[in-house]
Amino acid sequence: MSIARVNGIDLYYEVHGTGEPVVLIMGLGTNATAWGAQIPALSREYKLIAFDNRGSGRSEKPANGYTVPQMADDTLSLMDQLGVGEAHVFGMSMGGMIAQEVYHRRPERVRTLILAGTLAGGPMATLPSAGTFLEFAPRGGRTLADTLESGLRMFYSDEFIAANRGRLVQRAISQMGMFPPGHALQGQFRAVRGYNAFSKLRKITAPTLVFGATGDRIVPFPNQETLAERIPNARFVPFEGAGHGFILERAEAVNRATLSFLREHPIAQAVAK
Repeated sequence: MSIARVNGIDLYYEVHGTGEPVVLIMGLGTNATAWGAQIPALSREYKLIAFDNRGSGRSEKPANGYTVPQMADDTLSLMDQLGVGEAHVFGMSMGGMIAQEVYHRRPERVRTLILAGTLAGGPMATLPSAGTFLEFAPRGGRTLADTLESGLRMFYSDEFIAANRGRLVQRAISQMGMFPPGHALQGQFRAVRGYNAFSKLRKITAPTLVFGATGDRIVPFPNQETLAERIPNARFVPFEGAGHGFILERAEAVNRATLSFLREHPIAQAVAK
């Protein structure tokens, strides 16, 4: 658990395990702790680099500079500081947009792409309203219980909430101290709204795994169908009925598919070619 000075800001990061590097990029408003269901399983075979995006968690929250290209540069700068030349890159939600941009900027640095609950943006994207992103944020006139309940319904299926309500509420409460301030959350939201890499999807040649959930209210499922259709030879793993938080809701299946995919595409093999 460390702080690196990258691209003009202080970025919080963690390294778990040893082996080929896997860079984990989380989504809007969240931080590296959201990989908690993946780190134990994946770090047994791989070196995981998880970090808090600018504006999130324990990283610096500048007044400006919130664009997907800027956050891709943050990622590449962190890789440079850690001596990582080529890596597997796993992005969730906004992190998946950042992962795409890392590839488009420096394709030789990306051995594989794993794109989860994300989109390429542009006029063909299926986007929710701004209010959807902010629905779970505490605000005047709502109790903490109402806010938590709304957030759970946004991220998870009713079945998963019913079976795991206690731990989900505890998890949400533990994260409240790291929720981004308004300017940072708005900056990240504008970054998502302003990103458009739709026309570049067919140019992606790295092996790509796409995860999507049919019950996703935040990044609707048609976006992942688009990614899988347009990225050449992409592998698509859909999760029927799960919500946007499917990396927790369907953690075992996500981890199993991820490990299988990574084993098929070792970095050493790419170097040998």
